[in-house]
Amino acid sequence: MIAFQKYTPGSSPEWVGTANFTRVLDDPEFTAAWRNTLTFTLLALLIGFAVPFVLALVLNELRHAKAFFRVVVYLPVMIPPVVSALLWKWFYDPGAGLANEALRFLHLPTSDWTNGTDTALVSLVIVATWANMGGTVLIYLAALQSIPGELYEAAELDGAGLLQRIRHVTIPQTRFVILMLMLLQIIATMQVFTEPFVITGGGPENATVTVLYLIYKYAFLYNDFGGACALSVMLLLLLGAFSAVYLRLTRSEGDT
Repeated sequence: MIAFQKYTPGSSPEWVGTANFTRVLDDPEFTAAWRNTLTFTLLALLIGFAVPFVLALVLNELRHAKAFFRVVVYLPVMIPPVVSALLWKWFYDPGAGLANEALRFLHLPTSDWTNGTDTALVSLVIVATWANMGGTVLIYLAALQSIPGELYEAAELDGAGLLQRIRHVTIPQTRFVILMLMLLQIIATMQVFTEPFVITGGGPENATVTVLYLIYKYAFLYNDFGGACALSVMLLLLLGAFSAVYLRLTRSEGDT
């Protein structure tokens, strides 16, 4: 297994035991990559988890042009990820980018967006949310439309308002879908690569280096395939734990 070997292109593999893991753990970029990845995942849950659910609620209440708005919401998913990232890279340009132009038009202070250490990661979360929320919205919408209308009618007869109906009817009836999508989103966002690779290159000052991007750097920039595989094994173990939880929950739901 390459994770336990010293291997570079053009040379014979040499068994080194756990030396690759020790070297990777001692790398300052290792801490930054895991911190950024976990922060990205947390922000993605706060932003990218709530926004699709709210959009699904809005679409579910529409009486006209439902098909049109579903296409509009799903459209970003149909754009190739690299094209989407390049589009947002131009959008975030601190000079002539559309984001700062809009802020100037509204007489609001501009932002460094992906060029600022404090704003770069949040900016990438917005990109990932926009690019991937279409499928999530449609899944939520399907779950919402499967809720029996009698439950809402009974809640209205009891005097429940909109927020109360969402709290006591919508969320309990869709809790399994919510939990499944949350676990899937955690697994997906911990593998974020395209946005930092295309938009920021891991910068500024390693503020957007993620675990998957660090794996890429070890393999293709440092020619250290042993270190890359060691880091991959660590990520695999963590994602395997989340996947086991997902499979356990889906199996339990199937048994019921």
